[in-house]
Amino acid sequence: MEHQVNSLWTQLNGLLPVILGYVGQFVLAIIVLLIGWSIINMVTRGMGRMMAASHIEPTLRGFLLSVVGLLLKALLLISVASMVGIATTSFVAVLGAAGLAVGMALQGSLANFAGGVLILLFRPFKVGDSISAGGSAGTVTSIEMFRTILRDASNEVIYVPNGTLSNNVVVNSSQTDRLLASVSLLIDYNDDLDKARALLLDLVAHDELVLKTPAPGVSFLPQPANIAVSMTFWCAPGNVAPLVGKYSEAAIKTLKNEGYRLGVNARAAA
Repeated sequence: MEHQVNSLWTQLNGLLPVILGYVGQFVLAIIVLLIGWSIINMVTRGMGRMMAASHIEPTLRGFLLSVVGLLLKALLLISVASMVGIATTSFVAVLGAAGLAVGMALQGSLANFAGGVLILLFRPFKVGDSISAGGSAGTVTSIEMFRTILRDASNEVIYVPNGTLSNNVVVNSSQTDRLLASVSLLIDYNDDLDKARALLLDLVAHDELVLKTPAPGVSFLPQPANIAVSMTFWCAPGNVAPLVGKYSEAAIKTLKNEGYRLGVNARAAA
């Protein structure tokens, strides 16, 4: 009996350093986990303040902070697991393979997501801007992570994938204080060009919405059957469509009242 007790005691003495070693590693891992967790929270809060000071969009700011926090915490957990002797190589390989599979399956969505990040980060346009891109045009009503929502002149809602916007030419007419508007029509070769110029310029001469500098102009371009007339003037971006509609009608009425044959070749008609 005494021999068995001595043998058990000897085995316990042999296991004691191993147990203490594991306990020490476990305690150290817990301390590293707690300290690392606190540091990660401090880092993400600091990044949040820096992004807010840089006026980064709240949607993008929240997403980036979440992604950075999750990645750092995942790395911390893997490091702590390796400290207590847990094999992490297979775990990392499985995560990598799963990430690759998900990325391949969501390739189009990820492209739209990346486009949304670029749009929110570099701000080629913002809510309220009038843009045209990828065959779509309208006023931006919302910028989401995967798509941008436009409302066109007919009040229709257009959903444009952010990948399309980030990989195509985007024309933003709201990033300038003035745009060139143009009114076009056709007159006959027998009509008086100087009189047409004076009549058209007089239409816009007293309109406060038409900028005086640069001055409005009228140009003529010969066509095989008639002469193309173009009246151009500068105005604020939001006034282009209303003024073009207004002066297209006014130009037609004014020239017709003066006897101009709009769009008709008198020689051909005769």
